Amino acid sequence: MDTTGLREAYAALVTEANRGGFGAPHDGGWSAERVVAHVSVNDALLTAVTERLIAGRDASLDNAPATDPAALDELVERCGDLLGVASAVRESGDRLCELLEQLDDTAAATPVPTRIADGGQVVVDQPMPWAVLMQVQEHRHLVAHTEQLRALRV
Repeated sequence: MDTTGLREAYAALVTEANRGGFGAPHDGGWSAERVVAHVSVNDALLTAVTERLIAGRDASLDNAPATDPAALDELVERCGDLLGVASAVRESGDRLCELLEQLDDTAAATPVPTRIADGGQVVVDQPMPWAVLMQVQEHRHLVAHTEQLRALRV
């Protein structure tokens, strides 16, 4: 798979996180640290699915761990601060892209049972071709969180 655009989307998010200057979240939303931690935890889930597809094994995706506030806070604590979490995302994004570049067309087209919740609402609960889900990661998910960071800047 070509990961040029995905790498650019990761770079934009990491750059935004590294700029800092974030205020408190609005209306009970996530802090900048939690936003970036969410991407890192989600990357671990995407990486695990991609590794299974490369190995020719069945895979499924449920993003629940990536939306668990306790798990996100634990990652922030492990990384030390926002810059540490941003560094983790740079590494996890690079790792995911390296793996995606190993996928052949058949593996990339594999429908993966997918359950994605956002804000407590299930937005996807059906098999999705992995390449399509990675396009969503590039064009919607990472872009949305980059914009979320910008909205938190004071």
